[in-house]
Amino acid sequence: MEYPKQALTFEQQADLLIRRGLTADRDLLIDRLRSVNYYRFSGYLYPYRNADDTFHAGTTFEQVWRHYTFDRRLRVIVMDAIERVEVAVRTQAVYHFVHHKGPFGHAAATNLPRLTIEEHEKWLSCIDMETRKSHEVFVKHFFNKYGDRHERLPLWMTAEVMTFGMMLTFFNGVDAHIKQAIAEQYNIPDEVLHSWLRALNAVRNICAHHGRLWNRELGYKPKLPHERKYPDWHKPVALPNNRIFIILTILKYLLNIIAPQSGWSNRLAALKTEYPEISLRSMGYPVSWEQSPFWKTETGG
Repeated sequence: MEYPKQALTFEQQADLLIRRGLTADRDLLIDRLRSVNYYRFSGYLYPYRNADDTFHAGTTFEQVWRHYTFDRRLRVIVMDAIERVEVAVRTQAVYHFVHHKGPFGHAAATNLPRLTIEEHEKWLSCIDMETRKSHEVFVKHFFNKYGDRHERLPLWMTAEVMTFGMMLTFFNGVDAHIKQAIAEQYNIPDEVLHSWLRALNAVRNICAHHGRLWNRELGYKPKLPHERKYPDWHKPVALPNNRIFIILTILKYLLNIIAPQSGWSNRLAALKTEYPEISLRSMGYPVSWEQSPFWKTETGG
């Protein structure tokens, strides 16, 4: 089937939205469409659509734009937390690995037994490519001084050129006892930490590409610790794991360990206060979410 739609001018885009029932100052709408792609903006209009592509009565540009700005600011807050978590977990992973396998042990497939030979080779190839692309002074210094004996950086330097995805592959590949030692720092089972890292990596990619976050259903749903040993994740409030709320909860939990002084949850609370019209239900917040042990301190409970 051939795609039938033709390109519209910014003025035509604005007129189309107004014809469909969006209440807006036309000049302001055109100005915003010049800086925010129509297709991108339409994602925030979706909750206001009727079946015939018109908008609910009373839908205003200001309403929709506030959802857009809330989402943009939410992504910044989420990215800040994910960065802190990534750096902390990477630090723990490097620390425990090099004390068992040595600074260059990652180059041997036998030291990452949970990866196949092909997976290890692909991972090393990605590491080598990132190393070659890097303009960090420490990379140049290392190879100038030690390049006659070493073709790769020690792991504590390699970690600084890894992407989150590469770090995740590394975590997945190490021995079980190393993985458990890392997870113990956060008082959770290693399979749960692995699941959380996968979910955070997916959310990080959404944020990095400026994707819609606030009401998105997660493509990868993180595991929760088992109820018998970790009741706080299940009682007195069941925590759904399909939307951004669970990511925010995971980040809050981890930051309480990694950077309790950060004030991160206060910034999140301030954002929600500034945008009271945003539906917490659309973000996956359950009824009585404030009673969860992980959020009681924020609400004064």
